[in-house]
Amino acid sequence: MTIKIRRTEPGDYEAVQRILAGPKAVWGTLQLPFPSVEQWRKRLAEPAESLFSLSACVENDEVVGQLGLQTFPDRPRRRHAGQIGMAVRDDWQGKGVGAALMKAAIDLADNWLNLTRLELEVFADNTSAVRLYEKCGFTIEGTLASYGFRDGQYADAYIMARLRGPKPSAGS
Repeated sequence: MTIKIRRTEPGDYEAVQRILAGPKAVWGTLQLPFPSVEQWRKRLAEPAESLFSLSACVENDEVVGQLGLQTFPDRPRRRHAGQIGMAVRDDWQGKGVGAALMKAAIDLADNWLNLTRLELEVFADNTSAVRLYEKCGFTIEGTLASYGFRDGQYADAYIMARLRGPKPSAGS
């Protein structure tokens, strides 16, 4: 099976909505259940210039995963950083889609956008996602207690980051 990564197009809105409507995707992200198709149509129609959205496609260009890389060009002290959010359709989880999206995002960040810090938040009990991010060079920087309300209770999250290049020393 080949997974192709491409830029998300406005016409992908129904596929993206389907990804984020899945129970596993709702559980693993901060998205609410029952996402609106119209909301996703509007979001993808005119994305911010600072957002790079990638789609993972299989067989006949079927979109099964989506990743957003938010940059901060208007924030001088954060221009070096990007924030990642990702979801994979429930029936495609565990099949390499997330890894392919992360590889493409890291290549974009390192080799084209010159970002030196990539960051993300992930629910602490989402062990498969944490393992994937660690394989991609991310480390846990801290725990955000009661970060998100999910399924009737609060859940902790990790803040994870991947740094490229020399790390600044303390006090410099």
